[in-house]
Amino acid sequence: MRNLASLRAAGLLTLALLCGAVESTPSSAQIGGMLRGAAGRVGSHLPDVSGALQGKAPITTSLQDARWAVDSLDSFKPREAKRSLTTLQRTPNGGFVLQPGYYEFHDQSYCLKAGTHGPGGGDGYLFAPPQGPAEDAVMTIVRNSVQHPEIDQHDIQTLLWAIIARAKFEDLSTQHKAVAARLLTPRQLANLNRSALDLVPGPALDAAMDKVPPLVRQVLQAEAQLRQMLVNPSTSYAQLERVAVLAGMAPMGEGSRQVPTGRWNLHPDGYYVRYLPYGYTNTIVEVWVPQGSPAVGREYDPATHIAVPGNTARQRLIQSGRAYKQS
Repeated sequence: MRNLASLRAAGLLTLALLCGAVESTPSSAQIGGMLRGAAGRVGSHLPDVSGALQGKAPITTSLQDARWAVDSLDSFKPREAKRSLTTLQRTPNGGFVLQPGYYEFHDQSYCLKAGTHGPGGGDGYLFAPPQGPAEDAVMTIVRNSVQHPEIDQHDIQTLLWAIIARAKFEDLSTQHKAVAARLLTPRQLANLNRSALDLVPGPALDAAMDKVPPLVRQVLQAEAQLRQMLVNPSTSYAQLERVAVLAGMAPMGEGSRQVPTGRWNLHPDGYYVRYLPYGYTNTIVEVWVPQGSPAVGREYDPATHIAVPGNTARQRLIQSGRAYKQS
């Protein structure tokens, strides 16, 4: 019943947003008031709100946004000897100043789509930039994490799950609030709290949940569970992970397309990049900068890279400038 109440709340907030009820950044109390009004209005008429359940998520980046794949290079390997990206000059964003050559970096990556499967099964990944209302906060966390190696990767991932699940940061554990304060500005934290979901019942959503696509329903349910778990200080990371990262064989999600492992992408700045994930926590990123490329002297900023799977039932993975170290 508690899960159902959370799912109802997610749909009601999205419905209010889609109907234009929220045009700026109202307070949590204002959001709650609008939702309670919406619940009262839909209670007697029970309109079809299944479409509203698919409203704008904090991060909207999807396979449709991955437009830079280069199919003709599927069997291509640069002739230059591969070098580590860490041999290049670093930037304040935790990125790298590009020079001609073929580079590799084994980074810490992070899941940005709860309730889906991790990498596997030979599915390839494509480049797309972060998009959505929370893109600034997400990129800020990933960038600032490079300057804070003392912050555990699990704590960073927890904050990112809190954002995509629209949890209230003011209700997180003392530890996670302290980590958030080191990685985000007060204004960003205030905006995240204002966009958090209130728990409001809505009878129309009982029927609507049966009408949304299975993958959408699966994601909404995972986000609702995460919201409940994140405000409970006794929740372990392993418990969060079991909800956010599905086990077992991944089906082919709606709108998927066949993408082979290691497909190259031509970044708008002029360099080539591809992603080889080893689980959602870490990815080998390969970058090729040809001689004479306009990318020479430009920045490779991992926080602007989301590796999007060809199979939509798998997780989007944002990259970071932190090197992955096996424990």
